[in-house]
Amino acid sequence: MRNFRQFMLLIMTVSLITLTSCSSDDDGGAPGGAPAGVLVAKVDGVSFQSLEISSSATIVDAGQAGRNLIIIATNSDGNAFSFTIIGYDGEGTYPIGGGANIFNTASYTETDVDLNNPLNSTTEIWQAPYDDTVVGEINISSETESKVIGTFDFTGKNVNGDQSLKNITEGSFDLDIMMN
Repeated sequence: MRNFRQFMLLIMTVSLITLTSCSSDDDGGAPGGAPAGVLVAKVDGVSFQSLEISSSATIVDAGQAGRNLIIIATNSDGNAFSFTIIGYDGEGTYPIGGGANIFNTASYTETDVDLNNPLNSTTEIWQAPYDDTVVGEINISSETESKVIGTFDFTGKNVNGDQSLKNITEGSFDLDIMMN
């Protein structure tokens, strides 16, 4: 009987060590394939790549509320991505949507500039979340003092326009950080 108890104690100890040493799924995953300084994605299957000069990540210290991460990236066609993570805590997975307590947002914007009459220019914004469901996520795989690297995907809805959806897939970024 004593050997059985020792054997069970050994099994429980080994099991506990094994379970607590497993890595977490919330480590932000693998980095995407974005070149340094830009954000890339597929918008309904069409490739998007931002310009390095107009792509940035800003970490804002919000005092007792923690830190916030803001990413803005635009291209020369007038299209842009914007992300905000409230309560940013470094590497990990941040859901977009999921109820009243999730404050992370994402948007994709298309601006059509009419050079003949700039007043006729139009802007359409597909935003997420647009209801109480999780519609995507932002994964931060690496953060250093000067750089943030990660991936993302989401579905955005043109809530102020035609109510259409855009699927944003294969998104990744490798951006310089500006501290604020």
